[in-house]
Amino acid sequence: MDDQPNISVKEQVSEAEWKARCDLAALYRLAFMHGWDDLFFTHISMRVPGEPDHFLINPFGLLFEDVTASNMVKVDEEGNVLPPSQYGINPAGFTIHSAIHAARPDVHVVMHLHTDQGVAVSAQKRGLLPISQLAMNVMKDVAYHDYEGIALDADEKERLVADLGEHNLLMLRNHGTLTCGDHPFTAYTRMYILERACKVQTLAQGEGAELIEWDEKMQKRVYEQGEEAFTNDLFKEIGWSAIRGRVDRQSPGYDA
Repeated sequence: MDDQPNISVKEQVSEAEWKARCDLAALYRLAFMHGWDDLFFTHISMRVPGEPDHFLINPFGLLFEDVTASNMVKVDEEGNVLPPSQYGINPAGFTIHSAIHAARPDVHVVMHLHTDQGVAVSAQKRGLLPISQLAMNVMKDVAYHDYEGIALDADEKERLVADLGEHNLLMLRNHGTLTCGDHPFTAYTRMYILERACKVQTLAQGEGAELIEWDEKMQKRVYEQGEEAFTNDLFKEIGWSAIRGRVDRQSPGYDA
């Protein structure tokens, strides 16, 4: 019988990785709190600090409200699960997230969702419309990727990253929404705005009234007015601290 005590995950990883695990688990809890989860069929990933070829992703089969810092799975660019972990990953989630992490060294966090309103707008030929301030806050940074079925084919990676380009938000046609960023606050805030813009659009369309669409000049103005929220490093830290505080209150235990 092995009398050696169990060693916690926190004791096996660097301080920087543990912080990343806690931040990522908080993002999963936020997705659950917003009702953005789809059982365990969508994903949020985060690059491991100091390990550019490795990223963290959720264990396949665990609900978002059960995700913690300790049960996050670390993988390499080939999809190999690295210790410490007893879990596996979803191949489709790996395809999308690994493609972006490999192609975009500036991206540290990738969020991908299948919400009703996000899928509804992704299925519209014109995509996101300039009918709300929310939409115009981000739509200059939105790209589109055509549907190719469940993302299991590695050869889709090249087309996906080509469509994303230097953008930070992606509408996956007939599939859902995706955002990325250099900080958990940035990726989360982009998703928060995009998802609300999609909800507003579907609500407005459902009323059957004629919609007011703004021109390119207004779209550019609103985008530039709101851009600092995604680029100011001090604001990112302050904002993320406040948001993690909400998770601490409403969904504790994620940092275990």
